[in-house]
Formats: sequence, C-alpha cells, structure tokens
Amino acid sequence: MATTVANSFVKNFLGNSPDWYKMTIIGFLAINPVILFTLGPVTTGWVLVIEFIFTLAMALKCYPLQPGGLLAIEAVAMGMTSPGMVYHEIEAALPVILLLMFMVAGIFFMKDLLLFIFTKILLKVENKLMLSLLFSFVGAVLSAFLDALTVTAVVIAIGVGFFSIYHRVASGKQFHHDHDHQDDNQVHDLHRSDLEAFRAFLRSLMMHAAVGTALGGVCTLVGEPQNIIIGERANWDFIEFYFRMAPISMPVLVAGLLTVILLETTKILGYGAQLPSAVRNVLDDYDKVQTEKRTPQDVAKLVAQGAVGLWLVVGLLLHLAEVGLIGLSVIVLATTFTGITEEHQIGKAFEEALPFTALLVVFFAIVAVIGDQGLFTPVINEVLKMEGTDQLVAFYLANGVLSAISDNVFVATVYINQITEALRDGIITRDQFDVLAVAINTGTNIPSVATPNGQAAFLFLLTSALAPLIRLSYMRMVVMALPYTIIMTLTGLVAAYYLLAPVTDYMYEANLITHHSEMPGEESSGGGH
Repeated sequence: MATTVANSFVKNFLGNSPDWYKMTIIGFLAINPVILFTLGPVTTGWVLVIEFIFTLAMALKCYPLQPGGLLAIEAVAMGMTSPGMVYHEIEAALPVILLLMFMVAGIFFMKDLLLFIFTKILLKVENKLMLSLLFSFVGAVLSAFLDALTVTAVVIAIGVGFFSIYHRVASGKQFHHDHDHQDDNQVHDLHRSDLEAFRAFLRSLMMHAAVGTALGGVCTLVGEPQNIIIGERANWDFIEFYFRMAPISMPVLVAGLLTVILLETTKILGYGAQLPSAVRNVLDDYDKVQTEKRTPQDVAKLVAQGAVGLWLVVGLLLHLAEVGLIGLSVIVLATTFTGITEEHQIGKAFEEALPFTALLVVFFAIVAVIGDQGLFTPVINEVLKMEGTDQLVAFYLANGVLSAISDNVFVATVYINQITEALRDGIITRDQFDVLAVAINTGTNIPSVATPNGQAAFLFLLTSALAPLIRLSYMRMVVMALPYTIIMTLTGLVAAYYLLAPVTDYMYEANLITHHSEMPGEESSGGGH
C-alpha cells in the first residue's frame, strides 16, 4: 500500500509532464540551496532567473505556473527575497493585473463581433502579404492608442475562433456541434495536411500581429505600462511623449513593416505559409451559414458589442480610468446588452486570463529576487559612468538585453529611477535625462521582442489557449522573432545614435517638445502629466 501511494505521489507530481522534465525541476529545487551556500546569493539569483526562463521555454510540456511557482516559493524560503517585497512588486503592477483579469474577460464577450469582422477581412484579403501587413499595422495602431495586452487578447480570440471553426469541420462535425478543438484524434486523415498548413498560416499571422503590438506600444504614453511610468517621471504629456519617441519609434515602425514584407516574400523561419483553399472554403461556408441563420436578436447583439467596443476605444484613448476598470465596465455592458446573465456563462470568460495572471504574479516573485539581490546593479553602474553618445547607446542596449532576460516594465522602472536620482544629485543635466529616458523606453520596448518573457504581450500569447493549438512553442517564438529582433534593434540603435539628439534639438526649436527646468515628478506648465 505504501509503495502504491508513493508511486502515486510521483505520478501526480507535475501530472502528465515527461519524466525527464519532472527530474529536471526536482534537480533545480535540490541544487539551489547548495549553490546559495557555496557560491552566494547573486549567483543563485542568476541561476533562478535561468531556471524560470527554462520553465517558460518548456510551456508546452507543463504550464509554467507550477514549476515556476515552486522556484518562487523556494526563493522566498531561502531568503532570496521576502513576501513583503513580492507584494510590493504586485502592488506596483496592479494595473497590469487588473487589465488581465477584466480586460481579457471583456474581450471574450465581444468575440462574436470580432469573429464577424475578421472573418470578412480574411475572406476579402486573399493576398497573404497584404493580410500580414494589415495584421501588423492594425496591431501597431491599436497598441499605440489602446494597450498591447488588450490587442493581444483580441488577436488570441480571433485565432482561437478561426482554428475551432476549421477543426470542427475537419473532425467531421457541423458548425453547430459541440467539439473539443484541442483533440486531433478525431481529425480525418484527409484534412490533416490542411490542418498543419493552417497552423503554420496562423502562427505567422499571430507573430506579425504580436510584433505589431510592440511597434505601436513604444510610441505613446498608454502603449505599454512602463511608458506611463517613464512619462510621469519626466512630466511628459501624451503629445510630448509621442514626439520624444518619434526619432526612434517611427524608423523602427517602418523597419518592422518592411520586415513583414521581407519574411513573407522569402518565406524563411516559418513565414510565408498560405491559407489552404480547403480552409478558406470552410470559413466561407461558415460565414454564409452564420449570415443565413442570423436573427434580429443576433444582429442586436452585434450592434451592442460594437457600441461597447466604441466605448472601449474612447475610454482607453482618453484614459478615463485604469485599463482594468474599463475592462470591468466592458464585462458589465457587454453581458447586460447581449442577454448573458448566468454565473457559469460569465465564468468561462475568466478561464483564459486567470492562469496567466497567476503566472505573472509568480514572475513578480522572480523580479523581486532580481531587485533584492541587485542582479542588474553592476550593469546600471557601468552605463552611468559613460558619457555622451556612448552612454545613450549603452542605455539602449543594456535595457534591451536585460528586458529580454527578465521583464521590460521592471527594467524600465529600475533605470528611470536611477537616472532620476542622478539628475537630482547633479550627475546629469535635464536635457541628458530627457534623452536617456527616451533610450530607456525604446530600449525596453524594442529589443525585448527577442523572447516571450521580454514582453507581457508575448508571454500572454505563449501561455494562451491558442499557442498549443497552433504549435507555437517558446523556441519557435524566439526563432520567428529573430529577424524582427535584429532589424528593429539595429534600426533603433542607428536612430538613437544619429537622429535622437539632432531631431530633439529641431523639435525644441519648433516648440513640439518642452525644455523642462524642474526636477522629474514635479508639475510644470510645459508638459505636466
């Protein structure tokens, strides 16, 4: 009996994950205290970061919440950080957590409208290159004025919708039948090749859209969470923030869109996959069936969702409330006017977001270790010793590398706090501060597309229900993002070196941006936020 129970504990540990993966996690947990005792907390901190990235890379083997959570609990138990510090990181990221909890659920209640609109787009725009450019550009524009995570939630909902429609038909069922689109066992052999081609098509489209959120997210005050932090420290309003970033963000936007053309034309690294004609026919049939059976009540639901979508855009654009609270209002309005009143109907909307929200909180525990052990401090100190253009380039690259390793919001917060202190201590001038703040924002937003852990939107896509459906793993994301990473990072670097200072001087003369004489964080008449 004892042996049976012991074996059951072993089998239950991390569920159906491969045995080698289970042993690896156990090895991590066993060796970390030894490393702490022998090599010290800094080395242990870096080992923990690498181990956590490994759990993200193996997300298709086991959802990272469990193994990553075990590492985080061990880190706290070993004294690498404290529960209070973890809670502090969670407090600082509360707007992002509220966004994930409520905005993603709100998008769930608008999926009928989204599927309606994007099915029309997919069927009308038959050229894959034009479709890819459209997804990337729309993702950029929406992220600039809304929020990258919100846009990613929309993209995920669209991808799951498209995939489930074809998967149902490929399994020999009708559109109205219940179906588990995660199970390929029911897919007819005749449709398997088309299904794999459709997966490749969706993978490339999702990656174009995800990178698009980064292209747009860097441009404006509301595009990414760290943008707001940097804008508040520098006393930049929405317009000034845009013009400050423009010397780097605009060339990078153009380079990103040109990269779409390059990848779809050369068809390298998994790009260029076309929509199979069999899948297009299924989607076309689905659209016709939906149109034929659409009742006045269904039309009313679409109109209501459209009105709620308009409120969402206006609310986010004018920043009428925290993004998460606007998302909660979307849930209330969308369910009220589409006839959804039962608890279990509402509960389905939270199934997608809450696991990722929990994972993000675990990630903040690792971020707390980075902060408490000062893992990034040597890099920051070396960069602050530099001067002139070298310092500007170093800030851009250092922020990019560290953001790809950890999290761009955390890195941006650490760096903007450091240069704020440097300004107050008289180490740098206000003009230097402004230019370095631009380097920090663009550095944390652009090179961080290299890895899923670099940007929350990428991590959200990796850990979403869509990723396993289209076989989008950590390493596949890294490989598919590589051309973007290289081209966008180099473009940003060249723009920072050659354009930032001269264009900034021109904008001063044209009164597009303001010379600030006050310390960061103080109100001013020329750009108070």
